[in-house]
Amino acid sequence: MERAPAVAGLFYPADPGSLRRTVLKCLGEPSAATVKPVAALVPHAGYRYSGRTAGRVYGAMTIPPGVILLGPNHTGVGRPASVWVEGDWLTPLGRVPVDTDMAAALVAAHGHLEADTLAHAREHALEVQVPFLQVLRPDVRIVPIVLADCGYPLLLEMGRILAAQIRRSGGDWLILISSDMTHFESRETARRQDRHALDRLEDLDAAGLYDTVRRHGISMCGVVPAVVGLVAATALGAGRGRLLDYSCSGDVTGDDSDVVAYAGLTIT
Repeated sequence: MERAPAVAGLFYPADPGSLRRTVLKCLGEPSAATVKPVAALVPHAGYRYSGRTAGRVYGAMTIPPGVILLGPNHTGVGRPASVWVEGDWLTPLGRVPVDTDMAAALVAAHGHLEADTLAHAREHALEVQVPFLQVLRPDVRIVPIVLADCGYPLLLEMGRILAAQIRRSGGDWLILISSDMTHFESRETARRQDRHALDRLEDLDAAGLYDTVRRHGISMCGVVPAVVGLVAATALGAGRGRLLDYSCSGDVTGDDSDVVAYAGLTIT
């Protein structure tokens, strides 16, 4: 089964040449010292707004052959924990195969993870990551997972199962969490609010992040995939998150009164 691009020409260029040039511009100069993280968090707005922050994360790490993509469900359709289990994802740069073995193993291991394409059909949060992966790792395989809030106990279980399946596979995997930070607040408010969440992300404190986002009313759209990713990364031996970049839409628009904020972290 093929997944056609839903936001090409909207969030990123639809022309292959223009898209590649845009990704390379976001990546900037090649880093001389890349890391191989267990997980990373990257934003998912249009490249004009969050591409620089995403590029700083991608440019700082080595991409392994397998990437598990965890993102939020913005559309509200599909199953609560939707795994795209087979076929290819298409972008203007070509095809990226889904790693069916890993996807099927995750669905088999956890009753709440379900094979579902509906949640992915119009969702942008994972799609905008794929061109970066194609440029940096043309032979990459992906496992796309879109998550709605199922309650912390189920998210904790999912994260542990994800880590167990990565270990069992014996393969080389990156857990890539897609999330923006505070939405539609002033720059000052966004920075203040997001600092609470970023502290928890850097400490790999999944339970603390889940509680902090709710207690402070932080409009971090990817808190659910972040919780699952943090649990899995910790179970796989990660010890610390490192904030590489923090920005907001006001950097582009010049309007600091009503911004969306973006953060980029590696988890090693």
